[in-house]
Parts: sequence; structure tokens; C-alpha cells
Amino acid sequence: MPSAPRPAGPTSADFASAARLLSAEARRMGLVGPSFRCPPRLVGVDRTIRRRGEGAIVSVRLKGRPWPAVVADMIEGVVVANRLDPPRSDRLRSELWERAESATGLSEPERRVA
Repeated sequence: MPSAPRPAGPTSADFASAARLLSAEARRMGLVGPSFRCPPRLVGVDRTIRRRGEGAIVSVRLKGRPWPAVVADMIEGVVVANRLDPPRSDRLRSELWERAESATGLSEPERRVA
């Protein structure tokens, strides 16, 4: 029996996998590993962040968006949750993109689009 066609956009499973990866990587680096959820509670926005004590909840919209844009919002959520400034924020973005690329199959051209 043939398998069902894969949805065009990112799935909840893709999002959950990326969320686990990015939170774990942040914690491994000694940073706050935010929680992730979708969609944001605010209508019409792609990403929100709520702070909870020492932690944060990053909400990202999946529907109708390319996967690299979703991952970019998740990575930016880690940066914001940790209140990082350059150059540390730039290094973190690069490291998280490298991990996301190897784990999710994102290619360098897709990363540049996001």
C-alpha cells in the first residue's frame, strides 16, 4: 500500500522534533532552553515569546509558512529568551543553524532564504 503524500508545509512532528533539538542545544550551552508551542495566541503574528520566571515560551505559526522560516523563528526565540547581544547572539544563531541543518535536512540555500 503506498504511503500518504507528505504535506507541503511543516508538520507538527517536524516542529516537535526541532523544538526538542533547539531546547536541548541551548541547555547544553548553559542557556535557557525555551519551551515551544504553536500557533501563537495572537492572531496575525508569526512568533511570540512569553517569559515565565527563568524560562520562556516561544510560540511559532506553522500554517502556510516554509519550513526554513519556522526554524528561523524558533532559533530567534532561543536568542531572545536568553537576552543575548552580538557577538554572542550571532555565534548562537550559527551554531543552532548548523545543528538544525544536520538534524532536519535543511540545506544552505534554504537557510539563506529564512
